[in-house]
Amino acid sequence: MTLSTLPEPRHGTMQELPPETEPATLPSHGEESYSRLVWRRLRRSVSGMVGLVLVSLLVIVTIFGDFFAPLDPKEPGIAFAPPDHISFFSPDGSFSPIPDAYPIGETGELDPITFQPLTGPDLENPIALGFLVKGSPYRLFGLIPAKRHFFGARDGQPVHFLGTDKFGRDILSRGIVGARISLAIALIVVSITTVVGTLVGIASGYLGGRADTWLQRIVELVLAFPQLPLYLALASLIPATASSNVFLAFVIVVLAALGWAQLSREVRGKTLALARVDYVRAAMAVGAGDGRIILRHILPNVLSHVIVAVTIAIPTVVLLESFLGFLGFAVKPPLISWGLMLQDTSNFSVIGSYPWILSPVVFVLITVFAFNALGDGLRDAVDPY
Repeated sequence: MTLSTLPEPRHGTMQELPPETEPATLPSHGEESYSRLVWRRLRRSVSGMVGLVLVSLLVIVTIFGDFFAPLDPKEPGIAFAPPDHISFFSPDGSFSPIPDAYPIGETGELDPITFQPLTGPDLENPIALGFLVKGSPYRLFGLIPAKRHFFGARDGQPVHFLGTDKFGRDILSRGIVGARISLAIALIVVSITTVVGTLVGIASGYLGGRADTWLQRIVELVLAFPQLPLYLALASLIPATASSNVFLAFVIVVLAALGWAQLSREVRGKTLALARVDYVRAAMAVGAGDGRIILRHILPNVLSHVIVAVTIAIPTVVLLESFLGFLGFAVKPPLISWGLMLQDTSNFSVIGSYPWILSPVVFVLITVFAFNALGDGLRDAVDPY
């Protein structure tokens, strides 16, 4: 019995493998940065992309609020006018790609039970709508005079898509322009709380010892305050004759002073875990300074948590500002905010008769949903595991 053996390769030459046994080469994609990896993972999240689109639209509408507002938000008119009827069909039944507005007025008939005059759309006097129409003058960014509005009546007539308030001012226009103050308060407060909370949390977790003990006692003292009674008590200290800017600054200072503690506690916990990893200990062993270790090793690793915390904190501040405005502690005219608009809803009889004044709640809901959806998508996208 003989065994068959493979022929030995010649000396000085390399035996070539058959074509079917050659190793397959993988396509080269190149190195991807951390931001590109986060973006690729974020695109796979439906809620994250929906939140990103809504937040982007919200920022654009807020920046160009005067352009997107169909009317002057401070111009008075008919008090508690109902929303005009918008229809894509004319009275004869023909379809129109751009809708027409039909003012709401009295029909001349009385309710058989309450004997109140009945109201309805005036189908005989439509108002043609259009894009990029001329309307009330304004200054874009406070500098550039303009009259063009994104959407409105072609002949300049007032059209109230969401009705008017008790002074006859257009609710939709006030909601669009009021987003500036509400979001500005949220962004400024969240910026202050993020910087202070992150620095205090990293310093407390990294330094440890007596510094950690004293910093955590301060954090616990801030967290122990009942926030709502404190807001109301501090707001009552402002004189009624104070200007709107003073009241706005006070709201920002109070919200920021009580909002940084929770984030600092979260960052401290992550810093305690990161201070014991091998690459941080190696940096200490080679003589790296505390500042370099914090900025180059610890801060980038807690930044993902901070980003998600910011997207969650913004809607929280918006809700808090709206709630304080409902209680009467919002900014004062001539400034406009969603909290100030919600003061009109404090009377239940007004809500029952004119339910469209609850429209600012829709703006708050959209903002809160947009940032929460974006935060949910970022939470999964920035997670290194």
